[in-house]
Amino acid sequence: MLSKKWALLVLFVFVGSILLTACEGETKEVEVTVVVQETVVETEIETVVETVVETVVETVVETVVETVVVEATEPPPRPAEPRTLVICQGQEPETLYDYGGNMLAMAHIFEAIYDGPFDLNSFGYQAVILEKLPSLSDGDAAIETVTVEAGDVVVDDGGEPVTLEEGALIRPAGCYDAECAIEFDGNALEMEQMVVTFKLIEGLLWSDGEPLTVYDSVYAFNVVSDPDSTTSKYTPERTTSYEALDDYTAVWTGLPGYRDSVYFTNFWAPKPEHVWGDFTALELLEAEESSRTPLGWGAYVIDEWVAGDHISLSKNENYWRADEGLPKFENVVYRMVGENSNANIAAILSGECDIVDQTAHLDDQSELLLELQASGQVNATFVTGTVWEHADFAVVPIDSYDRPDFFGDVRTRRAIAHCMDRQAVVDTVMFGQSIVLDAYIPPEHPLFSPDVPHYAFDVAAGGALLDEVGWVDDDGDAATPRVAQGVEGVADGTLLSFNYWTTSATQRMQATQVLQASLAECGIEVTLEYWAAGEYFADGPEGPIFGRHFDIGQFAWLTGVEPSCDLYLTSEIVGEPEDGFCGWGCYNPTGWGNEEYDAACLAAIQSLPGTPEYTQYHTEAQIIFGEQLPVVPLYLRLKLAATRPDMQNFIMDPTANSEFWNIENFDY
Repeated sequence: MLSKKWALLVLFVFVGSILLTACEGETKEVEVTVVVQETVVETEIETVVETVVETVVETVVETVVETVVVEATEPPPRPAEPRTLVICQGQEPETLYDYGGNMLAMAHIFEAIYDGPFDLNSFGYQAVILEKLPSLSDGDAAIETVTVEAGDVVVDDGGEPVTLEEGALIRPAGCYDAECAIEFDGNALEMEQMVVTFKLIEGLLWSDGEPLTVYDSVYAFNVVSDPDSTTSKYTPERTTSYEALDDYTAVWTGLPGYRDSVYFTNFWAPKPEHVWGDFTALELLEAEESSRTPLGWGAYVIDEWVAGDHISLSKNENYWRADEGLPKFENVVYRMVGENSNANIAAILSGECDIVDQTAHLDDQSELLLELQASGQVNATFVTGTVWEHADFAVVPIDSYDRPDFFGDVRTRRAIAHCMDRQAVVDTVMFGQSIVLDAYIPPEHPLFSPDVPHYAFDVAAGGALLDEVGWVDDDGDAATPRVAQGVEGVADGTLLSFNYWTTSATQRMQATQVLQASLAECGIEVTLEYWAAGEYFADGPEGPIFGRHFDIGQFAWLTGVEPSCDLYLTSEIVGEPEDGFCGWGCYNPTGWGNEEYDAACLAAIQSLPGTPEYTQYHTEAQIIFGEQLPVVPLYLRLKLAATRPDMQNFIMDPTANSEFWNIENFDY
C-alpha cells in the first residue's frame, strides 16, 4: 500500500525535474511524457494525484514551451590542467646559496630561478640580462693609463695584488710580459688600468614584483667581497671599484696592472638587497631566504623544498620573457632520486620522470640507453663536455713519501703514455661516445693547438723509450715487470711496479682495469686501489692526492672557455707554505714545475682575447705541457642525460655548466 506521504514526495520530485528542464538554456522542443503505472492505492490519494498531475504538468509544459526559445550557447570550456615538468636528479643540493656551495645539482635549480646574467655555450659567453657583452672594440671597455705611486694597490708582474713599495716588480704602461717588467724605485710612474661598462636591460623585476637594478649587482659584489663569504676573492681582490652610475649602468675598474682576459664577465649576478639586506654575509650562509628559497628573476619561483625528496617551483608571473609565452610549464618539480641508474631509467620509461639529469650518473647503462633510444623509448643525450679525466704522475712526491724516482725522467712518462690504451677505454667503457685527449682542452676548443704531441697506443714505441732510460726486460717475459739497470735515481734491480689510485666510481674502475692490462704489455706493473671520494680528495697533508703521497692518481678537472693552464703552475704545487709551496688547498699535486711553462701560462692569462699574444701564449703553454707530460690526459667525461622521447628544446652543450640553461623553452 502506497502511503500518502510517499506519493506526495514522488510527485514533488517529478515536478521538480520538469522545472529543472525548463531552466536549462538550450533551444529544443520539449516532450513531456507521463507514464502511469498501475498501482493499488487508496481512492482519495488517486484522485488527488490525478488532479494535481494534470494541473501541474499542463502548467509546466506551457511554461517550458514558452521559456525554451532562448538562443543556444556553448558550455564554457574547461580550464586546461596545469602542466608539470618532473626532473629527476641524482644528487640533492646542500644549499641554494650560491656563495655557499658549488654543486652541479645546485646549478640546475639556479637555471630555473635565475636567467643569466650570462650563458656559456660553445666555448663562448652570451649576454642574457645585459644589452651586450662589453668589448674593447666597441668602446664600452677601455684600457686607460693612470699614474701610480708608493702605497697604491696594483697587480705585480706575477699577477698578484700588492701595495706598491720599492723593489716591487711591476709592468709599466705598454709592458705586457715579464721581459719588460721593472722594479719600482719609489717614483710615480704610469700603469694601465681596465675600465668596463655594463648596461642592464630595462624593466626586469624580481619574482616578488620589485624592480631589479644594477644596485642589486653592486650589492652582490659587496657580499662576495666580504671575508665571511666562502666564494673566491680572486677578481674582487683585483678590483679598484665596482659601482652603479644609474639603475641600469654599472662600471667595473680593475687594479692598475691587471689585464683580465674575461673582463666582459665582471658583472656580478644580482642579489635581492631588499630581502637579504638585513642579514650579514655570515648569516646569509644559513638564512632561509638565501639558502632554501632564494628570490630570483627567472622563469620559476621556489615554492617548497622537502629535504631528501623534492624541490617544487611554479611559474614566475613577473618573468621578463612572459610575453613570449615562456616558460612552457606551469610547474617544475626536481625530485631527488639518487644514483641507481636502473631505477632511474625505469622511471623515465614509466613516465615518473620527464628528465633524468647528469648527476644521476647513467654512465654505467650507456649501452642500454643507446638501445632504448634506437627503439624510440627515450632520448639519450651524450655530450663530451669540458670535464677531462687525467692520470697525474707524482713527479716529485712529498718528502715523507719514500719511493723510487719512477717519473723524474720525462721519457718514462712518455713511455707510460704510449702504453696506455686510452682509445680502448673510449671504445669500451665510454661506448665510443668520447674522445682521447692530448691536452687540458679538447680539440674542438678554438684555442687548441694541433702541434700538441700525441701519444698513440704503441707498445713498441713505449718499450723503446723504457730501454733508453734503463728499464729493461731482463727475462724476455712481457708478462713480468721490467727491471732498472742504470736508471738515474733508481737502484738497479728495482721493478717497474707502482700504485695507480683513483676513486671507487664504476667508470673509473673499469677504465683503470683496461689501462692496467695495456701497461702490462709494456712490462709495467700497476697495483690498482680504489678510494672513497671524500678520503681520496681530502686536503693534505692527510689526503693521498693533495697530500702528494701517491704514484699515479686519476681524477678530473673542469676546463671552460679559458684554458686552465694555471692548474699546473709551479706556484700551485701543494705543500707546506713554510717549505716554499702554495699550501694544502692548491691545485698541483704532481710536484712538477717548469719555468718555461709558467712563463707561457702566466702570459696567456694576462693577455686579452683577440690579440696575437693571447693565442700565441696559450699555444706555447699547451705544447710545453704535452712535451713535459706531468699528467697523461685520458678522455673527456661525458655529460649524459635521458629524457622522454617527445621532449623538445633539451640541448646539452659542451661548455654549459647545466643542461637546464634554457629550461624556460623546454616543452613536450
